[in-house]
Amino acid sequence: MSSPAPARPRPVHQAADLLAAYLPGSFYYSSARGSLLADGVYSPVHAAPGGRARAAAEVLDAALVAGVAEPVVAGAIGFRPDAPSSLVVPAVVRRAGPPRASGPVAPLGGGGWSVSPRPAPEVYTTAVARALDEIRDGDLRKIVLARCLDVTGGDPVAVPRLLARLVHADPAAHAFAVDVSAPGDPAPRTLVGASPELLVSRRGRIVMANPLAGSRPRVADDAENARRISDLLASEKDRDEHAHVAAQVAEVLGRFCVDLDVPAEPEVIGTPTMWHLSTRISGRLADAGDAGSSALGLAEALHPTPAVCGVPTGLARDTIAALEPEDRGYYAGLVGWTDQDGDGEWVVTIRCAEVRDRTVRLFAGAGVVAGSDPAAELAETGAKFGTMLRALGLEGVA
Repeated sequence: MSSPAPARPRPVHQAADLLAAYLPGSFYYSSARGSLLADGVYSPVHAAPGGRARAAAEVLDAALVAGVAEPVVAGAIGFRPDAPSSLVVPAVVRRAGPPRASGPVAPLGGGGWSVSPRPAPEVYTTAVARALDEIRDGDLRKIVLARCLDVTGGDPVAVPRLLARLVHADPAAHAFAVDVSAPGDPAPRTLVGASPELLVSRRGRIVMANPLAGSRPRVADDAENARRISDLLASEKDRDEHAHVAAQVAEVLGRFCVDLDVPAEPEVIGTPTMWHLSTRISGRLADAGDAGSSALGLAEALHPTPAVCGVPTGLARDTIAALEPEDRGYYAGLVGWTDQDGDGEWVVTIRCAEVRDRTVRLFAGAGVVAGSDPAAELAETGAKFGTMLRALGLEGVA
């Protein structure tokens, strides 16, 4: 075996330059941790669910020996075990610091937008009612039900400008754009979004997760926002929904960590469109050298959390398949990156859409537990569409 190529000095880039350099087909990811733009493909990563981290480690080792500078594995994985994945080791990776707030980005332009809910709102509320029957009569304790909006314009959607609008609207969010085209697609597909939910990050032996569950829409009035935050913190239904998620994330990370810090009470964090109950969980890995403890390995072990699936996991996933008429695809999966040291960051694929030519398919879901109201869950999904609708210039459509 040949020796690894000598390390090359990392070039200095600005976050704004990386965002401006993004073109469809590239991989883009930014958060408060930094920005990453990757182009080309050194090698795809093919493996069955549960084996992707070890397969990725092997390809990363080969890339390092071949002279790829600071290789990473990057991409997205779908919701279901049999869903597609788009993991690759790119040929070129550029990094920069986190994006910063700046002035407004020009609108997408175009017009003549049409909006088609899938399924119809009354079909969604009927599914929520059926889920409540399952919770009342069986072993199901929580389920997340999602719906879509197909938004179609008169011209092809400018993905770089859509991504830029998402980043500038909330620089602290986990913004991403991933090529998820499949063989036979009539046009390229791009998964784009700005997730508020960190599935897991790793730096050395330190891991962090930030599960979210329990939500309220954010409004322009400060006094009303304060009331909603107080109501969210006091809501038994929302705290119960959140507890399911935090407990499962803590249990999974506890298998890998010698120390784990789990706050006793959730806090509230905000995005430009929503308020969420949040628990920031941190730990120290027992074995940072094993591929299963890489950022991707931890993400695989955590997915799917009750924040996007339910409790118990298998029953909730099967019930989702029975009640949701549209395939989730990459929605409610995971997106991110891992480097050759096992460090990286993966987020839950929410506040997102798939863009294909003139059509943008938006996704949003709501957690259903005992005490949920179908009309309220419909309204919650409508509020969650707001992140993408604002970026499209279509606020208030859902």
